[in-house]
Amino acid sequence: MMLIIFSASSIPSSDLPQFGILDFLIKKTSHALGYAVLGLCYLSALSAGQREGRYGLALLLAMTYAVIDEIHQGFVPGRHPSPIDVGIDSSGVGLALIIRSLLRRPKRGC
Repeated sequence: MMLIIFSASSIPSSDLPQFGILDFLIKKTSHALGYAVLGLCYLSALSAGQREGRYGLALLLAMTYAVIDEIHQGFVPGRHPSPIDVGIDSSGVGLALIIRSLLRRPKRGC
């Protein structure tokens, strides 16, 4: 997943597809979804070892990669680092991990 994100962020802005009026929504939703998957990948990898704190660590790892990727975009023609994108990426991870946590909780009887 990291390779897919890195590859996508390596595309110069002049080569990026344009989606007209929906461009902003589609691109920012893609950010959130890509990082949601990355966070779940980290969580899955961490599940094999340490149990305690793995959700927090998965979030921290994904947020760290979001910052690194935004710095990387500063070296791509026509692209620039954006703290807003880091926030969108982190929100996607956080939401995915919250949903995963809720789905994994044991159900209690009435």
